[in-house]
Amino acid sequence: MVDIARPSQAKKKRIKRILMVGAAIVAVGAISLGVSRLKPAAPTVDRAVVWIDAVKRGPMVRQVRGSGTLVPEDIRWIPAQTQGRVERIVLRPGAQVTPDTVILELSNPDLENSVRDAQLAYQSAQAAFTNRKAELESALLSQEANVANIETQYSQAALDLEANEKLLKDLLVSELQVKQKRGLAADLKNRLDVEKRRLEITRQGTTSQLAPQEADVNQRKAAWDLRRKQLDDLKVKAGMSGILQLVPVERGQQVGPGTNLARVANPTNLKAELRIAETQTKDIHIGQYAEVDTRNGVVKGHVSRIDPASSGGTVGVDVIMDGDLPAGARPDLSVDGTIQLEKLDNIIFVGRPAFGQENSTVTIFKVQPSGEALATKVKLGRASVNTIEVLEGLQPGDQVILSDMSQFDAFDRVQLKG
Repeated sequence: MVDIARPSQAKKKRIKRILMVGAAIVAVGAISLGVSRLKPAAPTVDRAVVWIDAVKRGPMVRQVRGSGTLVPEDIRWIPAQTQGRVERIVLRPGAQVTPDTVILELSNPDLENSVRDAQLAYQSAQAAFTNRKAELESALLSQEANVANIETQYSQAALDLEANEKLLKDLLVSELQVKQKRGLAADLKNRLDVEKRRLEITRQGTTSQLAPQEADVNQRKAAWDLRRKQLDDLKVKAGMSGILQLVPVERGQQVGPGTNLARVANPTNLKAELRIAETQTKDIHIGQYAEVDTRNGVVKGHVSRIDPASSGGTVGVDVIMDGDLPAGARPDLSVDGTIQLEKLDNIIFVGRPAFGQENSTVTIFKVQPSGEALATKVKLGRASVNTIEVLEGLQPGDQVILSDMSQFDAFDRVQLKG
């Protein structure tokens, strides 16, 4: 009996194993490819913790906002007029004052002595002026008496000559006697004319001779008045009605001319000094409508001044009140102000996103009817305090999430719940 050879079973098993391994590898690759193409699961966000707003079409008022304080428009610093020592502080900040109210008193012994010296110098100059005036008036009176005497002599000589002229016609007196009378009258007339001119010169000279001494008297009096005023200024007065805000000196302190001793303000005339971010001030102009929130009421006003330079990233803007301030408004009170820039008609706008700046493109999650929110590129335009213009990417009626969603930047959609 002859044996028949069989094919090896080991070879078949090896081939089958290779095929199975290959199929498994292909299956794993296909599954991996499929999984890689699947979108990641959308994260879930509680609807109650995000701010959702609707896109609208219509008018939008552009505004900017800033904080600041109320400050008086009428403020006066009271400087020292002369050197002195603070002797007494009569009033402290918060006191009501009038123009003649004494706030503090200074002392200056040297000034007191100079006042007495100036007074004596003035009185001495005045006495010298009086004496000189009396001398000149006496000389004038003497000259007037001399003129009057000669005028009397001339009148008598003229009458005598007239009588002798008549007697000469009747040959009762000699020609020589009449000639003598004529010579005497002519001489007296010449003397009278000379004395009258001398009297006029004396009168004119009286004024010119008194002028230097009169000027000296006036100069001495001005110096005395100045010293007296400086002495009076040692009692530092408010100079205006209002509230004493500050007394930056202490008793016993030495101060020089020009040192600020006190500050007084009129509390009934206040304005708001706001600080606005420098990036938001390019459209602010003088006269624009504004509102100031004093925490106890809102007062209407208008922009009156804009600082020419920025400081610390902000620009100072002054707002004058057009209405009465509410009760409790006082200097240095913290306030918030809103300035109206312009009114935009028939535009698409939405509430301002957490990171949405004007004239920029941002990603905003737009809410779908299914409850998902899809990341959407949105082009923004002009901005206000709470709203911003939409140029591209959204339509009126769209619901969008305005809250900060930066933690979901890696996702293109989120699932809202609740």
